[in-house]
Amino acid sequence: MLDALKRLFAGDTTPEETALSPALSTAVLLVEAALSDGVYADTEEAEILDVLQTGFDLSAPAAAELLADAKALADTAVDHYRFTKVVKTLPHDQRISILTDLWRVVLADGDRDAHEDALIRRLAPLLGLSDRDRALARQAASSR
Repeated sequence: MLDALKRLFAGDTTPEETALSPALSTAVLLVEAALSDGVYADTEEAEILDVLQTGFDLSAPAAAELLADAKALADTAVDHYRFTKVVKTLPHDQRISILTDLWRVVLADGDRDAHEDALIRRLAPLLGLSDRDRALARQAASSR
């Protein structure tokens, strides 16, 4: 345990530890949101990249690398709990922001699908957020 903490603070993390970072966990959830309607649109990918760059203060190449890692994890993921568990450790306002970002990705292609709504409805409580938080996040994303 102590060795893992030392590696974390030294920036020398293993792939498993990196898989549990809030940035990568968020990226996987964003990819899942984009895929939930069965169509991964270019506009959704552009929105994900923008979210990663602005939300996690990443350069364009770093965001693209994170997105590639997230896509690989999303391909093998069997549920969302592994990722929401990490994101749920963030402060409430950051989780609200991430939920708003999920809505931004869902709405990026201009088509709001029932599968996308259902995914966000399932993710919100896993992130420790209420129905009211979910509705406010959707309104914030829609007004952008």
